Amino acid sequence: MKILTANRLTDGECLWYARGGWAETIDDAEIAADKEAEARLEDIGKAAFAANFVLDVAMVDIELVDGVIRPTRLRERIRAAGPTVRNDLGKQARSLAA
Repeated sequence: MKILTANRLTDGECLWYARGGWAETIDDAEIAADKEAEARLEDIGKAAFAANFVLDVAMVDIELVDGVIRPTRLRERIRAAGPTVRNDLGKQARSLAA
């Protein structure tokens, strides 16, 4: 399973593709469960990059843990939550953050 992530061009905010748009938290990211869905998400990422909305577009491997999206790579878990030295900052400080 994979999800689509990128950084917003205007401020560098980490984003995930969810519900037909880009979300600032990973919670509702659209999950690609097969190659066809992955290709569709990749096309969406390429179009957003070409429109100068996002950069660093990437597909991220994930697993579902008790129904919650969890990136398999530590780097992506940090991007989803925020700084590891301050839990009161970043997305982890938001009520819906993972």
